[in-house]
Amino acid sequence: MQPKSNFSVLLSVYRKEDPEYLKQALESIWDWQTLKPAQIVIVRDGPLTKELDKTLTYWQEKIPQVVFVVTLEKNMGLATALNYGIKSCKHELIARMDTDDIALPERFEKQLQFMSANPDVAAASTQIEEWDETLTKKINTRTLPTSSTELARFAKRRSPLTHPASIFRKSLVEKVGGYPLLQRAQDYGLWSLLLKNGYKLGNHSETLLKMRTGSDLLSRRGLGYFRHEYKLLCYQKEIGFLSNKDFLVNLFARGIVRLPVIQRLVYLISK
Repeated sequence: MQPKSNFSVLLSVYRKEDPEYLKQALESIWDWQTLKPAQIVIVRDGPLTKELDKTLTYWQEKIPQVVFVVTLEKNMGLATALNYGIKSCKHELIARMDTDDIALPERFEKQLQFMSANPDVAAASTQIEEWDETLTKKINTRTLPTSSTELARFAKRRSPLTHPASIFRKSLVEKVGGYPLLQRAQDYGLWSLLLKNGYKLGNHSETLLKMRTGSDLLSRRGLGYFRHEYKLLCYQKEIGFLSNKDFLVNLFARGIVRLPVIQRLVYLISK
């Protein structure tokens, strides 16, 4: 058996997710890692399908001392589910993971080394690769700044960390109140809250996660999604993270790129 370390991995699952993707995600978290987590907390965000429940049962039986399932009676949304999950995490360092992504084998080992070497960093993530839904075609490599100073500036326009590749200090996230209860972009809200409270963010320079991004992503990022972005911008302005000028600049920029004609053009260029 590979060595373990004192950190938790946090996931949330709801009924519309794919049991095969969940299986692959958990295999990447446990079977493939050079450094295994001491705890995997999985939040059941409302009733699941039989197939998803079967997958969770398999992992609870496979590593019963590691997997801990938190059950919510009804679907509460990602922010609430993760806040419940954080309470059940036993360790100060919590690594996030989505149920359809793949953690590369050295992800946790290198992220723990990073957090140990940077004790002033409250939360960090890594560079990632974006793949199609079958993980057979790489679409893009997403790179983010690595220095805390640059990330603080970058965060005024875009999310500074990639959520499913993130790791954070439990005590500091709880100190600022956990994930804000936004329907979308809860992570960006949290990173903004940490920065506003004087905490530093960071990013590992290596690519340590594969993210599934299907061709239907475009259809989920039109004007309907802009409503959620508007709520995020209002939240960032409310907590004092964005100035009036930043709010208006971001509002205009995001509104423009959500226009269907612009979305279609971006999609065609990226093919």
